[in-house]
Amino acid sequence: MLAQNATPSAPATDDLAPVATDTPVAPAIPATPDRPDTRDAIDASLRPIKPQQFGYEQARHLLWRAGLGGNEQQIRLLVSWGPEKSVDYLLTPDKVTDPAPPRADSFDQDIMRPPSEEERQAYRMAQRNQDENRLAELREERQRRERLDREQMANVQKWWLKRMIETGRPLEEKLTLFWHGILATSFRVIEDSYHMYLQNQMFRKHALGNYGEMLKALIRDPAMLAYLDNNDSRKNRPNENLAREIMELFSLGIGSYTEKDVKEGARALTGYTFRDNSFFMDTANHDNGGKNILGRSGNWNGDDFVDIILAQPACSKYVARRLYSYFLADVPPGERGGDRELPTPQRKVLRELADMLKVRKYEMKPVLRRLFLSEHFYDDTFINQQIKSPAVLTIGAVRSLNTPVRDLSILNDAMDLMGQRLFLPPSVKGWEGGRSWMNTSTLFVRQNVLAFLLTGKKPQGYDSSADTSAYDAAKLFAGAEKGSALDKGEPRAVVEAVLRLTLGHAPPSAIEPLVAFATAKGGSALQPETLTGLLLLATSMPEYQLC
Repeated sequence: MLAQNATPSAPATDDLAPVATDTPVAPAIPATPDRPDTRDAIDASLRPIKPQQFGYEQARHLLWRAGLGGNEQQIRLLVSWGPEKSVDYLLTPDKVTDPAPPRADSFDQDIMRPPSEEERQAYRMAQRNQDENRLAELREERQRRERLDREQMANVQKWWLKRMIETGRPLEEKLTLFWHGILATSFRVIEDSYHMYLQNQMFRKHALGNYGEMLKALIRDPAMLAYLDNNDSRKNRPNENLAREIMELFSLGIGSYTEKDVKEGARALTGYTFRDNSFFMDTANHDNGGKNILGRSGNWNGDDFVDIILAQPACSKYVARRLYSYFLADVPPGERGGDRELPTPQRKVLRELADMLKVRKYEMKPVLRRLFLSEHFYDDTFINQQIKSPAVLTIGAVRSLNTPVRDLSILNDAMDLMGQRLFLPPSVKGWEGGRSWMNTSTLFVRQNVLAFLLTGKKPQGYDSSADTSAYDAAKLFAGAEKGSALDKGEPRAVVEAVLRLTLGHAPPSAIEPLVAFATAKGGSALQPETLTGLLLLATSMPEYQLC
């Protein structure tokens, strides 16, 4: 029901560089919303929102925050469903057909396979014989595989981007993106596209499941083991990277553990490695000695280490904060004393969510259900106040405006220019997000990518898809009530509908310039050229960068 239809075109020949376009510019539109960004009192209640309070604005908010945007028809469908049915739909992706499932042979799992024994012997013999020609051949073969792997990584990126655009399971994909940014691993470091693909599938499998099971899968994940060097950890020489990041960035936050805990945790993780594409427990390299981790003593292994972490009060607080920051509003990551920086209502909600995580043994679904149904989630303070990430901006534009995809390679490149290339987060901390997404350069790309989706225009000209995949803007409001002002294409009604869809509300100061633009075009404001022009104007406004 909430799926999108999108078909990629031929490979890109250009990108959306940060160059200004000559799309229409609306006159005299202020750079800030007409309503205030904050209120003195935030609703601190996690009581369910009443059905009569769940209107267009709330349904749109739910689709953007708990999904990847929604079009006019989808927003109105959720309004007709009411809050409970809408939230339950998002929380039960297994009831929706899996979008674009990859075939078994979609991606080559052997490009970066370990060398065979025969290949190792050939290399050793060439070294002994100082056979430079043979060594050069072997190096060239390795380089050929690396080139193929980079090409496959680009295909995996496009596969996931296409999946997010077309999915009828938007919360599942939104959470897969969340875990990718929180439990971050980069292809640039591990250089194995198939391992990145396997990790992506693992995140999706556990997206709405149990966080403890996710962490236990993570310490067996080849991509994470390679990224944080645990495959090189030995019982007499433990590597501390994975143990440190599990506590600092994945579960507890700074100040909730000691260096001794890191060292002891690293001992518990010795022997956790992989062979080819699968986890391998190297018992010969596992430290079986006694360990004291976070005040608990025993002969702990990796699973024990995770269980000890989950039992810490700081863990549920930390996870609650990360979820809250992603779905609602930025809060400090959870260092001791950070609560003092927050308004009392937010502190109360975070405590309740953390308590629920603990009671529900880190099951994500009931915690998210309570958040997405709560009055707090729909408080005016939070609606249309979160800066869209490059992924949400790009994917949400296609899903909400029904534009053609045109070219997945161009969209991938544009997201890179905006600071978020899939499978390539900048560090183990993931993407900083929030205000870091916005600067002079990225704002140009953000505007250009919308112009490209709506018109096919690139900074250096038009893409071939502009003709073969023309945007039919008239279908955007095809469900308008027959005989209504919107159905008749009256400029004011169309402008207000465009602003509600794109910005979430219709700022009075934005209405008149757009009405003047539509009126000057003559005829119905639902004419494709006029409506596309209105969309270009609306999506170029500062408010469009928020959801």
